[in-house]
Amino acid sequence: MWSDIFYPDNPKRREQLIRRSQELQDLMKNNFRATNQLIDAMNKHLSCSFEHISLNEIATLRENCDVIIGCMRKIQAEVERIDKELKEKLEPTLYEKLRSLSSLSTVDFKAISKAFEAVCGIATVGSTVLVGYLIDKGFILANITKKYAIIGAGTLASVALAVVFLGIDMIVEAILGKIEGDRLKKALEEYDRALEEFRPASEQYQDKINYVRIRIEVLKE
Repeated sequence: MWSDIFYPDNPKRREQLIRRSQELQDLMKNNFRATNQLIDAMNKHLSCSFEHISLNEIATLRENCDVIIGCMRKIQAEVERIDKELKEKLEPTLYEKLRSLSSLSTVDFKAISKAFEAVCGIATVGSTVLVGYLIDKGFILANITKKYAIIGAGTLASVALAVVFLGIDMIVEAILGKIEGDRLKKALEEYDRALEEFRPASEQYQDKINYVRIRIEVLKE
């Protein structure tokens, strides 16, 4: 490219931006998949009726962020509803045991099961583990939702994911108009800032959902 003659750092920055966009794509796909796994668990164990969400590469980055944010807020609202009702129906000590899932005796589980029947219409080991964990770790959903809101408000937010994932030449054409070193550098810096927070939040979110799913299966055996 002619611009590389005038901006010799551009080739390196283009490669870096391609890698950042690929990482963002992978994180988003994994988060959508983890959210659907959480949806499956809530539908099965808490009698919810959430629908799966999917990453739309034709839509913009912001639109995809809005999809997963909207889904997470619905999940948060349902967890908060169940939490509020269980807190009202359970003794304080028993409620705290549920939150931490610590030393639940047979008597404790029977009392919790009775409350679950009234609140969710279902009472299983899976429902107890799942809702107890989500109540105790409610910040997980709030944290990843916040990170998506930040990305959805960025410079790249109005660009279709299909464009973002095709590579830097398409990104430059769609966003920058012409390749100038300072603009390319600014786009890379924005990616770095977003990924610095989004990467650990995404990994934690995926790990926690996998953890609770495994915990449910182990306790059911």
